[in-house]
Amino acid sequence: MSAAAAKPILYSYFRSSCSWRVRIALALKGISYDLVPVNLIKDGGQQFSAEFKALNPMQQVPALKIHGITLSQSLAIINYLEETYPNPRLLPQDPKKRAQVRMIADHIASGIQPLQNLSVLKQMGEKKMEWAQNCITSGFQAVEQILQHTAGRYCVGDEVSMADLCLVPQVANAERFKVDMSPYPTITRINKALLELEAFKVSHPSRQPDTPAELRA
Repeated sequence: MSAAAAKPILYSYFRSSCSWRVRIALALKGISYDLVPVNLIKDGGQQFSAEFKALNPMQQVPALKIHGITLSQSLAIINYLEETYPNPRLLPQDPKKRAQVRMIADHIASGIQPLQNLSVLKQMGEKKMEWAQNCITSGFQAVEQILQHTAGRYCVGDEVSMADLCLVPQVANAERFKVDMSPYPTITRINKALLELEAFKVSHPSRQPDTPAELRA
């Protein structure tokens, strides 16, 4: 079988919110794939191995081998899946709505998640919990305000979009860092609706091949 025709391979860590975004996209689009777990904690972090560095020089998950190429960065991966598997659509056709989806996705993927990433928290030492909470709350204050103008059933209108793929994993991070979610009713409502969808359930961190037994659903 040629590289282009081979089954996609996703390098993922069960708890990685960026990996979860891609797992949701693959599930929504009905793309079957093989999963290779990369444990970010074990052995000093398996992402730092020479073998994985050759796949992704940034030494982060996710990475996706697909159609003979290897892609990293979750939003770049999701955009590629959108262009090669257009159904169901994750970016609205209307340019204004499409821009709003990208804006919300970027707010989370650039403005919140990297600041509370594992590598940053390691540098913060004892202050890591407080730091993570501050990063998430300031980001969620902005997202909540934006959603009051864009939301329908989901982040932008009534169709699941790339913005929703970023929102749900970030709410899970917030819950893990014990962020009080009461100031964010719109985020909370949308998150609850999304978690009822099958693609969000099957891709959930509690249901991955590398999920530790005590965290399994």
